[in-house]
Order: sequence, then structure tokens, then C-alpha cells
Amino acid sequence: MAPLIRRSPALLVMLLATACIPAPDRPAPSQRPAPASAPPKGTPPKPKPSRVTKRAPTPAPTPLPQPPAPPPPPMSEAASPPPPPAWQIRTVKPAAVEVEAQTYVVKPGDTLRGISDKTGAASEAIARINRIEPPFKILVGQKLKIPGGRYHKVGKGETGIAIARAYGVEWRRIAEINDLEEPYILRDGQRLLLPSQREVANMSADERAAAFRVDIEDLISGSEPALATSEQPAPPVPTAAKPVAPTVAVAEPSRFDGRFAWPVRGPVLRGFGRYSSGQINQGINIGTPRGTPIAAAADGVVAYVGQDIPAYGTLVLLRHGDGWISAYGYAESITVTRGQKVVKGQTIAKSGSSPYTPEPQLHFEIRNGLKPVNPLTYLPSRS
Repeated sequence: MAPLIRRSPALLVMLLATACIPAPDRPAPSQRPAPASAPPKGTPPKPKPSRVTKRAPTPAPTPLPQPPAPPPPPMSEAASPPPPPAWQIRTVKPAAVEVEAQTYVVKPGDTLRGISDKTGAASEAIARINRIEPPFKILVGQKLKIPGGRYHKVGKGETGIAIARAYGVEWRRIAEINDLEEPYILRDGQRLLLPSQREVANMSADERAAAFRVDIEDLISGSEPALATSEQPAPPVPTAAKPVAPTVAVAEPSRFDGRFAWPVRGPVLRGFGRYSSGQINQGINIGTPRGTPIAAAADGVVAYVGQDIPAYGTLVLLRHGDGWISAYGYAESITVTRGQKVVKGQTIAKSGSSPYTPEPQLHFEIRNGLKPVNPLTYLPSRS
């Protein structure tokens, strides 16, 4: 370079002038972000994007991690898209009243419901503590113990699950302390005893998290909306074309013949009960090709269709009467809707696969009330 510059002074002048001309703007090359644990010194913080993309939370490292909720299932042409689950329709505002334990003297014209309105305590709790049996007759001048505690007054359309979430406690705990039983239909104006403030304050982190998880027991006992005092549950509908409104409780069959049929044919991939790993299967998993029609195991009414429990994928619950319930998980598509009447053998869904494995199968449960039982005990022999 040096000899060339000595021989051409004009070239030297041109090179110096060119070096003073600013380079044209160019897009900055894309750079991979530095690891969060060791950012390069002097690197300015990365600007926050204007839109935040939500990502599914990372599951805890357990033997079977909780997967994110699967996408909505494709619908059969014979069924309408399911409305939001009934328990999600109405948000409950916490407005519980603290009631002091006291004694009430029955006056002319008093009823247990009237005394409940005067004191703020649940009429059922008053009857229970005073050992008053149906038809709940009380006498003028009778001294009644009024149980103290924190009470929520149920509004029309409110569900047990929504009430429990409003106070950050598990619905099964509220059902337990109120001695709720089948068919678990709440009534407008009914009062529910809630866990005490002290109990709530002493809840562990796991217990607080559990209050916002839904399981099959919750769906069975706390998903139906509260009715007016004299209102009756809606009768089932014959097809999915006109579903029962999610704000109305659905009537279940009055009787069950006690006989179940296999919902699909296939090998039992996973049996009922507790495994050595500590995991519990509350039903059986039946291997079957994807898209296999799933048949109702018995006559009944569709109590629930949805994806509120990620571990079950798309879930269908049928009520059969006398407290008997069957559950069908991992569905790929559905052909029924809440409140629809079904008969044994009728197709209610098409099979898919577990959120934990791509192997196609059906998760099937039978429950007597809230208690899961081994389906193989109630299904006919396949030999």
C-alpha cells in the first residue's frame, strides 16, 4: 500500500475523503439473547414487547406431570358447541356474615327458614345442632341453639364451585361441614357455613392452590346452579340441538337398573386402584383406536361436558339415577350436550388419547355418589 500511495497523491486524498462519508443506515443484525445467568457487561436491557404472549406454565417435576389443557375438541355435526360449564356462568362476590352463637326462643309464626333469615345462620345447621328431624316441626317457646360461624347466602344461579372459589377454599370442605348430600342442588336464599377465618388463615400453600383446582367430585357435587325455593330441575332434552341453559339445574333419572355395558371394546391398559409409584387410577384405561365411537354405559342424562380437568382431556359425565355416575375421559370429539337424555349404547363421543401419552385409549370411571368403584366389578365379563 505504501509504495502505491507515494506514487499517487491524488489517490491518497480520495481515500481520506471517502473515510469521512457516513455509512448508510443498515438493519442491525439479529442477535441471540445472552443467557439470563451471565449477560455480557454493558449490554443494555432488552426492551419489553408491546404484547405479551402467554405460555402454558411449566408442570411440576412429578412422575406424571400435569399437562396444559388440550385444545377444544372438534365437534360432531350432530352436536352444538358446548356452552361454558354451568359453574362458570355466574361469578360469586364474597359477602359472608359472621354470626355469633346464641339462643333463640321460637315465636308464633316462626319457621326454621324465617329464624335463619333473622339470625343469619343456616336453617340446616340450626336443625342439625338442635336434632330437629323432617318435617322440621318447631314449637312456640322452644329454645333453639343458633350455631355461630361465617355464612354465605346463596344467590339464584350460584354454584358450589363458584362459591368456594370466591372464598379461596375447597368446595368439598364446604360440602363436608354442611352435610350436603345427593342431589347437591342449592337453593336461592340458602345459607352455607364456611370454614372459619382462622382455618383459612392457617391453610398451607398446597391447600390454597387446591381450592382453585376442579376434580370430578367437585363437578358432581358443586357444578349445578342454585334454583329458586320452589323451582324444579329442568327435564332432560332428547337431542343436542336445544341444550338445557347452563343457568338451570338438570334433573337426573329417578332410578337405575344397576347394569352397565362396556363403552368401547379393547384391552385394559391400566387397571383400577393404587400403583407402587403412589399414583391412583380411579377408573380403567381401555385401549381403542382413535376415533372409535364411545357408547353410553347405561341410560342416563349428560351432567357435564368440558375440559376443566386437564388430566382427563375432554370429559363427559353421565348421571344414571340412584347416585350412579359414569365418566368418559380423553375424548377427541363429542356428540352430546349437557342436559341431554341418552340410552345405553348411544354414541356420546369419539375416543382420543391421554394428555400424557399418544397411545389412543379411553379413560372410564364408575362412581357410586362421589366414591369411585372398580368398573370391572360392574361390567359384564368379556369371556
